Amino acid sequence: MARLYEYQGKALLAEHGLEVPEGGVVSSPAEAARLAARLGGAVVLKAQAWITGRAAKGGVKFASSPEEAQRAAADLIRLRFGNFPVTEVLLERAVVIAHELFVSVIIDDQARAPVLLLDARGGSDIEERAGSIRRIPIDPRRGIDGDRVRQVIGDSPIDRAVHQKIARAVETVIEMAALYELTSIEVNPLVVTAGGGVVAVDCRMTVDDYAVFRHPALGIEIARELDHPATELERIAYRLEQADHRGTFYFARLTTAAAPDSRGLIGFHGAGGGGSMMSMDAVARVGFTPANFCDTSGNPSAAKVYRAARVILAQGGLVGYFGSGSGVASQEQHHSAYGLAKAFCELSLAIPAVIRLGGNGEDRAVEILEDACRGLPGRVEGYRKDDTPAFIADRFAELVQGADGATWTPRARSVPAYVGRSYRFPIKGGMVWIDHERCDRPTTAFVIEHASALLRAEDGLPVLGVRDAEVAAKDSELLALEVDCRRADRPVVFVDLAIPGLD
Repeated sequence: MARLYEYQGKALLAEHGLEVPEGGVVSSPAEAARLAARLGGAVVLKAQAWITGRAAKGGVKFASSPEEAQRAAADLIRLRFGNFPVTEVLLERAVVIAHELFVSVIIDDQARAPVLLLDARGGSDIEERAGSIRRIPIDPRRGIDGDRVRQVIGDSPIDRAVHQKIARAVETVIEMAALYELTSIEVNPLVVTAGGGVVAVDCRMTVDDYAVFRHPALGIEIARELDHPATELERIAYRLEQADHRGTFYFARLTTAAAPDSRGLIGFHGAGGGGSMMSMDAVARVGFTPANFCDTSGNPSAAKVYRAARVILAQGGLVGYFGSGSGVASQEQHHSAYGLAKAFCELSLAIPAVIRLGGNGEDRAVEILEDACRGLPGRVEGYRKDDTPAFIADRFAELVQGADGATWTPRARSVPAYVGRSYRFPIKGGMVWIDHERCDRPTTAFVIEHASALLRAEDGLPVLGVRDAEVAAKDSELLALEVDCRRADRPVVFVDLAIPGLD
C-alpha cells in the first residue's frame, strides 16, 4: 500500500479542519534554525520515514532554541532506518499536552468493512495496551454510531468541555478514510492541549494502490508498498508498468551492496509471487544477495519482459542474473525467452545468467533463449519446470564461480548502424527498423515468413503489410522477429524500444 509522509498527512488533516501544530518541513540544519527562530520557543523535530516506534529509534528530538534545532536536525538527517535514508525533518511548535487519545481507521479483512479503533489513552506504548482499544464498526453506507464514540470519550477523565471537539475530530478522520480510499489512517496521539484545543500531533496514512490514480492531489509517485523512498530505477520501472498493462511488472531495489560474507550481488527476475519468493530463498541459500526483487507474471508481453531485464541490468556490481518463478505458470514462456534474449544480446551480457522458464511451451522457450544468446561473453542457460529452484541455484553458483570474479557494469545498449537511415515504421513505444540494403531475396522471404503476417514484399524488400493502427501494439511479435533473424544470422530487423531514463 502506498504511504504518505507525516507532513503530507497533516496537511490533509488541516485542509479538512483538524488542527495540527504550526511548523513545516526542512531538509537542512540551516533551514531548521530559521524555522525554529520564526516559530519561537520550544519545538519538536521528527525524522520523516515510513517506520513505527520512531521516538525509540532516535527519530524524534526536542529543541528550545534555533541553535539546538540546527544541531538536532543535523543529527536526524544523518539517520538511516534500514533502507530508508532520512532527507527531510518535520519541525513543529511543541504542544503542551493535557491528554492523549488514539484514533485509527483500518479495513478489517475478516469483517470486510472499515473499523474505528479508539482509545482514550494514546501514546507511543499503544501496542502494549491493545486490549484496551475499542473496536467500533463503520457501516460503509450509514457511517458510524456516534453514540458509541461519545461513550468511549465520556468514560475517560477528559474535561467534558472538549468532548464535542474530540467527537468531531474522530468524524473527520473517518471522513478522510472514505474520501481518500485509505486502507489505514492513524492519529496517535490526538491530544487535548492545556488550553482546551484538540490537535493531531502525529499521523500515518496508507492508500489503496488501486485508488492512487483517482487522487493525484496526494502526490504519490509510486503506488507500491516500499520500505524506502523510490529510487530512480523504481520510478523508471513504475512508469513502464503504467504504460503497458499486458501482465505485471514489479521492481523494487533491495540493496546496492552485498554483505561481507555474501558471494555477491545478483539481478533477480521472478515470475509469480510465491514461486519467486521460493526462488529467492534458493539463491540466497547458496550465498548470494539479490540486489532487487522483480516479478513479471500474468502472461506479460515479450516487450515488457525485455524492459524489465533492461531495468535489472541498469544495476551495477552484479555477478550474475538469476531468473526463476513458479515453474508451472500458465503464461507462454516463449514471450519471456524472446524478451530476455533481446535484452541480453543488446547489452552483450558479460555475466552468467540462469533462467528457469517452466510452463507453457518451455522447450521452445529454452531453445530460443540459449540459441539467441550463444556467443555472448556471459553464459546463458535455460531450465524447465522439472528443474527445481534449488538445482538451478546450485548450477548458478557453479557458473558464477567459473566466471573468475566478473561483475556487471551498466552499459549503453548496442544499436545497429542502419538505425536512423533505413526503412522504418512506428509502433507503440518505439520504432521498427529494417535494413533493406542487406535484404536479399532469401532474407526477405525469411523475414516475411516470421513476421506474423505483419509484413509483405514490395520490390523484393520487406515492408509493412498492415495499417499503422494494426501494427501499433505488435511490439512483441516484431521483437520475436528480431530475435529469430539474429538466430538465423540475418540481423536485418531492429525493434527500437528506448526506455526513458536509461537510453
